Amino acid sequence: MGVSTVTAARILKGQLQHGQGEESLLEMEKFPYVALAKTYNTNAQVPDSAGTATAYLCGVKANEGTLGVSAGVTRDRCNTTKGQEVTSILRWAKDAGKAVGIVTTTRVTHATPSAAYAHSANRDWYSDGEMPPDALEGGCKDIARQLVENIPDIEVGMGMGPPGVWAGASRDGTRTTWGGRIDHGHHEGKAKQALHEAVELDRAIGLATRLTSAQDTLSVVTADHSHVFTFGGYTPRGNPIFGLAPMQSDVDRKPFTSILYGNGPGYKIVAGERENVSAVDFAHADYQAQSAVPLRQETHGGEDVAVFAQGPMAHLLHGVHEQNYIPHAMAYAACIGSNRGHCNAGARPAAPLLLPLLALLVLLC
Repeated sequence: MGVSTVTAARILKGQLQHGQGEESLLEMEKFPYVALAKTYNTNAQVPDSAGTATAYLCGVKANEGTLGVSAGVTRDRCNTTKGQEVTSILRWAKDAGKAVGIVTTTRVTHATPSAAYAHSANRDWYSDGEMPPDALEGGCKDIARQLVENIPDIEVGMGMGPPGVWAGASRDGTRTTWGGRIDHGHHEGKAKQALHEAVELDRAIGLATRLTSAQDTLSVVTADHSHVFTFGGYTPRGNPIFGLAPMQSDVDRKPFTSILYGNGPGYKIVAGERENVSAVDFAHADYQAQSAVPLRQETHGGEDVAVFAQGPMAHLLHGVHEQNYIPHAMAYAACIGSNRGHCNAGARPAAPLLLPLLALLVLLC
């Protein structure tokens, strides 16, 4: 969820509330601290979701397509995994006696949530049916099996596919929430779906904020990566976010929507020319915005993503950070993980010594 998606979602939220849109604020934008995170993988300038999830959940950057392992693991090479496993902030919290949870609008075995519990040389090894014989013979486990075996004591787990929902307690702990369909909408070039998902996630952030206290809850909202999504065309104030730009192309003399993609499935040529969008229903939820380069699926973007934070120690998230810094800052704030020296009450009586709740809200996009 890059800055362009955040801005467009803000405008959509305002327009859904019958305003012009630009003056609106997303719930995450009300947080007092803002930072930027550098999303590259160790072997990729433009990242994938597995490598970025490993960064902001486990605190180490990883190779593209690998989950919960260090950069010493090569994608598809099961025999490089042993000894390279890294644990996530959910495990750090669980080891400290906290309740933990994962909530996502994707499968719980999707690349982003699975970095919280799985260690895999390939993000696509969902079940043993997706694994090659040499990986099975080498003792590597599929992601679904690791979900059951690695975090059997998880308090809350909710996703849109198997495994489904586990009932759980609401003890103090770590909650991780993903709006994964934002990513899916962008990949399909369906900006309307992506942005409505972003607004819905923002509603969830608002509810979480109202149900908790900034005095004892650190809330962090970020993204794993951006997309090649943009909007422009010198549109006037209040222009419908899914509408046309007020000008025509000075090259082919045809209109264009404000929202466009750098690449993706929206590239269409009709009779040797760019499709005339005035002849199609560009307001439809399934409309695929025009793109500059034809691809079956739109790609991620390589720019930094925003990090919004509020609560105890939120000031640690400011400026420009490597993405893998995020869980270390959160663990420091919550007195979990390896760095707990500051949690001694005698050493720093003014510091927040133990947070009863640590909330991480992650936008998968």
